[in-house]
Amino acid sequence: MPPQRPTLVLMCVCVLTLQSLVAAINLAIAKLSASSLHPSSSQMLWIVDAYVIVFAGLLIPAGALGDRLGRKGLLLLGIGVFCAGAAMSAAASGVAVLIAGRGLAGAGAALVMPASMSVLLHVVPAERRPSAIASWSAAVAIGGIVGNAGGAVILQYFSWRVLFWVYVPVSLVLLSVVALVTPRTRRNPASLDLVGSVLLVLGLVPLLFSIIEGPELGWGSVPVLGGFAATVVLLTAFTRYELRTAHPLLDPRLFKLPRLRSGTVGVGASFFGMFALFYVNAQFLQYVKGFSPLQTGLAIVPMAVGMMVVTQASVSWARRIGARTTIGIGLLLLVVGLLLLSTATRATPYLLYTVYLMVMALGVGMAMPSLSAGVVSSLPQHQAGVGSGLNSAARELGAALGIATIGTVLSIRFTDQLPSALAGHVHSASAALAEAAKHGAALHSEVVVDFANAVAVGYRVTAGLLFVLAVIAFSGFGARRAAR
Repeated sequence: MPPQRPTLVLMCVCVLTLQSLVAAINLAIAKLSASSLHPSSSQMLWIVDAYVIVFAGLLIPAGALGDRLGRKGLLLLGIGVFCAGAAMSAAASGVAVLIAGRGLAGAGAALVMPASMSVLLHVVPAERRPSAIASWSAAVAIGGIVGNAGGAVILQYFSWRVLFWVYVPVSLVLLSVVALVTPRTRRNPASLDLVGSVLLVLGLVPLLFSIIEGPELGWGSVPVLGGFAATVVLLTAFTRYELRTAHPLLDPRLFKLPRLRSGTVGVGASFFGMFALFYVNAQFLQYVKGFSPLQTGLAIVPMAVGMMVVTQASVSWARRIGARTTIGIGLLLLVVGLLLLSTATRATPYLLYTVYLMVMALGVGMAMPSLSAGVVSSLPQHQAGVGSGLNSAARELGAALGIATIGTVLSIRFTDQLPSALAGHVHSASAALAEAAKHGAALHSEVVVDFANAVAVGYRVTAGLLFVLAVIAFSGFGARRAAR
């Protein structure tokens, strides 16, 4: 048996690094908006979401690829591609290049994520897998917070480009250590499902396009309705093809397994709520509370501590009270945390705001280990890559949809509330606030209040959708008393 602890630590560091870039970009929104690139609100959402769209779309094909070609090789290739995407983003001369670089980095991350969990499942004995999955899940969630804190330190003193350049040497170090430490695993000789992979990826992109572009183009516009229609057609074609092919990428019949189905929904729901928070939190603290980028990043650090403690403890809680109960309580706490955050205003003390964040940390820490275990343990060992890919895809798609949903609600609500004097400056919140400041303190304060109100509406809409998803996940999850 290869050494377990070094491999566990290394795989956790890999996923923490990849996930940190999902969150770190949120700290750069203000500087990017004011930069020479001048992105619009919809372009900013694409800059943020390009990484997670590609990441989520490729995770399941990447997991299957790792099962067939070897997980270590995919890890090394993925880290290299991620490094190239980070360098391309840092050197971007325009919005289109930046979005392309973000997408390339997301492709690299997609290769790494499922392979990292598959390696863990290979080296860790069965009795220790729940704890290993909990550590891996914690690393993914904490990656978002590390991205916020690390990004805050960088952006306090440097430009947004430095944020991406930092990931280049980090990636090169990871590449070297993975080559030395990571063991090779057995391969599954089944053929690759290229047609299914293409259909799945093509089905996810127009879905996010329609959600992001809906406010600007109009929900009844031809491109938006066409995007939704394309999603339905392509994902229907994917499902029908997978039911007929001899070696499916993801057999739809697998979703008849209650724990896999509900675990997938629950994982997506958890990150739907968490990354809606990450997207809005940085803007709220900077625009409404007046925090610097450094203060903004450090303000969310207590969440990481709470999450680390709760995630490991939740494994024993699931054994005592059952995975289903642990998941239900965790998802409900996420809903409550979002509703509490919706009450925050410019006058809310930071200590009270931290309490709201800790409710979110408690919720995700309780729910994620049992949800992830429910997904990956539902499939046999030779499909570990597909299982971890599905788990990761649900998480990243949930994150992308959370960002897109709250970003869309925020944009619509904020635009509707703006005074007529700022009608020509609605392409971004930072531009509207900067223009309001030129008209005097009174107008600026009014716009700040409008922005805080828009954030509150965004949180409440997100909480409502999360509650529906939580009910679906809870009702379908097996009532067995052990988290397997």
